[in-house]
Amino acid sequence: MAERQQLPLPDYDELPLASLRHQIRALDSGQLHALLEHERAHADRTPVEEMLTARLDQLADGATPSGGDQQAGSARPESTPAGSPVSPASAAQPTGPLRNARPEQTPGRDRP
Repeated sequence: MAERQQLPLPDYDELPLASLRHQIRALDSGQLHALLEHERAHADRTPVEEMLTARLDQLADGATPSGGDQQAGSARPESTPAGSPVSPASAAQPTGPLRNARPEQTPGRDRP
């Protein structure tokens, strides 16, 4: 079983599926087998396993790994700032339903 430090992609477990789809194109079959073994032993995510298996099939059919340095960095999402810019002062005011779809026939509309 491949250890996390020995995986061919940095931060493999945190990569979004779309980023992983692009990054595995540069890996050879040995590296893909290591990821597949790790995936089955840990997260066991069916879409990821299918994607890795499909790429292994492509390589077996004659595809070649694309170039690129997979250790250079990952597409791991950046952390988002804590907190929310929304406050009670910026919240929408409650509204009542329109009577007969006409605002002028709806007394008290927009009043709490």
